[in-house]
Amino acid sequence: MKVSEIKKQLGQLEQIAFQLPNGDLVPRHFHVTEVGEVQKKFIDCGGTVREEKRVNFQLWEANDYDHRLHPEKLVKIIELSEQVLGLGDHEIEVEYQGETIGKYDLDFNGTHFLLMAKATDCLAQDKCGIPEDKLKVRLADLQEQTDCCTPGSGCC
Repeated sequence: MKVSEIKKQLGQLEQIAFQLPNGDLVPRHFHVTEVGEVQKKFIDCGGTVREEKRVNFQLWEANDYDHRLHPEKLVKIIELSEQVLGLGDHEIEVEYQGETIGKYDLDFNGTHFLLMAKATDCLAQDKCGIPEDKLKVRLADLQEQTDCCTPGSGCC
């Protein structure tokens, strides 16, 4: 989800809820303690230089159980960050404290913002010799084709 998309969704909500990948909701008294732009420059294992920019939201919860961040307040925080920091309309990455700081992609299901699990990947699989996934087929599941390569079938 990009910055423009979250602002659009927030404009239609009365309350904000973030849902973790396991289905649990982030406690309603969370704070957004940071909104920023993170730039990552790196070389992948195939030697290609890459650059990635994301907008980072950090969610935090404290003992302030009466705190509720309203959608219009978060929009104002985002807009201030756009003005002061020059944030681009990049994909959002959310940090949230679990056993350690977790990083999540963001989606929306019409009610809740979904914290989507991230996964590592090799960005240079063709240069690393990693084979492409092949379709696994059981021979017993194949149906015999009798109309192939028979006279008049047009296969040749």
